[in-house]
Amino acid sequence: MERTKQSQLNQNKKQTDSSNDTINGHFEGLLTNSSRTPVPPGMSGESSSRTSSVMESWREERTRSIEDNEMNLPSLAAAYTTILRGLGEDPQRQGLLKTPWRAATAMQFFTKGYQEKIIDVLNDAIFDEDHDEMVIVKDIDMFSMCEHHLVPIFGRVHIGYLPNKRVLGLSKLARIVEIYSRRLQVQERLTKQIAVAITEALQPAGVGVVIEATHMCMVMRGVQKMNSKTVTSTMLGVFREDPKTRDEFLTLIRS
Repeated sequence: MERTKQSQLNQNKKQTDSSNDTINGHFEGLLTNSSRTPVPPGMSGESSSRTSSVMESWREERTRSIEDNEMNLPSLAAAYTTILRGLGEDPQRQGLLKTPWRAATAMQFFTKGYQEKIIDVLNDAIFDEDHDEMVIVKDIDMFSMCEHHLVPIFGRVHIGYLPNKRVLGLSKLARIVEIYSRRLQVQERLTKQIAVAITEALQPAGVGVVIEATHMCMVMRGVQKMNSKTVTSTMLGVFREDPKTRDEFLTLIRS
């Protein structure tokens, strides 16, 4: 009888644990040790689960080589020729003769982030340092392309992180912004990609990223609101969990 009762208690505990895993969003019971994303210091399991899928995409980021650019340039230019004809223009008139090639090379430059990897940028730029106060780089210029309309997004990026015995060369924060922004983007994803890349590289106590940007798809078409700006933020670790840390970051980037 005692054995039967104990077996029933163990079974109930297993069911409760499994239910809690799902409710909390951790799904720990479904993950093997090799598939778990490391939880940085100061980041709860809940915060980690929210960013785990983005972290996976960070590891498997797409790339495009210089050779790909050279190989694809003729077909890209031909596509722009078709666009010009579709707009009712004559691609053979003097002012447009070289436009398809110019537009093709410009688009390759606008999306050059596909050619770069974060790991290459961070090489030799991570330093052991006994510093545990907030590091902020603000007003980083950002240019990107809206993936819905292929028109520009431009604005400023503010980044802050709380080191955990390791710091990153300051210029590398701007380089991370450059890599992810020079791709077809939506601002929400861009914000999180930057924050997750810094988290993966440094395992800091927390990271905060705020982007203020103007979208030409809102300015030039659609609602045509000239002065509209979009603000997005991603807060990880103590920046999400501790209101005082978050408020300090937000106050400093506004000063």
